[in-house]
Amino acid sequence: MSEEEKAPTEEAEEEKAEAPEEQPKEKPKKKRTAKKTKKKAKKKVEKPVIAEGDFILVEMMGRAVETGDVFDTTDEEQAKEEGIHDENKTYGPKLVVVGEGWILKGLDDRLAGLKLEEAAEVEIPPEDAFGERSPENVRTMPYRVLRSKGINPAVGGQVEIDGRTAMVRSVGAGRVQLDYNHPLAGRRIVYQVKATRRYEGEEEKIRALIGRRFLGIDLDMFKLKLLKKKVRIVIPEEIFFGENIQIAKRGVALDIQRFFPNVDEIEYNEVIKRSA
Repeated sequence: MSEEEKAPTEEAEEEKAEAPEEQPKEKPKKKRTAKKTKKKAKKKVEKPVIAEGDFILVEMMGRAVETGDVFDTTDEEQAKEEGIHDENKTYGPKLVVVGEGWILKGLDDRLAGLKLEEAAEVEIPPEDAFGERSPENVRTMPYRVLRSKGINPAVGGQVEIDGRTAMVRSVGAGRVQLDYNHPLAGRRIVYQVKATRRYEGEEEKIRALIGRRFLGIDLDMFKLKLLKKKVRIVIPEEIFFGENIQIAKRGVALDIQRFFPNVDEIEYNEVIKRSA
C-alpha cells in the first residue's frame, strides 16, 4: 500500500472531527415497585400524647396485684362478673381533667405521657394508691357499745361508726376488733387504662363538664350559647324535675368558671313548649 493510501484524507479528518463524541449510556431509572410504595404507605403514625390539663374520656379497670381481685371498673358488665356492681353508680368511660385529682391520685399522676387511644397498664405502689397499713388504725371496742348503736358486727363485714368505715376483724369475749385501714391499704394495684377521646375547643369541653354532672343524659339535648363572658345553657324539658338538678347545675357552673376564667356568668334557661 502506498504512503498516499495510508495517509488519511483531509475529508476523513474533518468528518472525524465533526462526528459527535460517543456519550456513555445512561442507566435506566429504577421503577418504584408496588412493594416499596405499599411499604411507604404503611408508615406508622404516632398517636397523640396525653398532657396535664387535657380533657379526656377514660376507660379503666383496677385490680390488686397480689390477689388479682378487681375493685374498680368503668365497664358495667365486668362489674357484674366480678361481683362489685353498684346499682347507684353510672358506668361508662369517665371524664378526667388530667392533674385535677378526679380519680385516684396515683393513677392521675401517671396519665400524662400515655398515648391517646392506646391501652396501657399502670402499676401503682401502696404509698401512691391507698396508703400503707397502719397499726394505729386497728382498734378494739366493747361489743355492747356497737349494739347500743344498732350495729350487729360480723367478721368480714363493714360497719360505719362516727362517720368512719371499718372492717370487722374479730368478735369475741365481749370485744370487737375494728380495722379502719382501707381494704387495699398496703397493696400494690394495677390499672388497665385507655383514653378513648380528647376534647378540644371550649364548647366540647363545656359539654363534657355538663355530662360529668348530668350523668346518663344525652348531651345533645343541652343547647349552648357561648358569649364573650357568659355561657347560656338551655336545660332539656325531660330533666326539669330530675333528682338533685339544682346541685348539678351549681356544679356545672363552678366547673366552667374554674376552667374558663374569662366566663363570669352561667345562665340557665328552661323552656316549656306547648304540648300538641
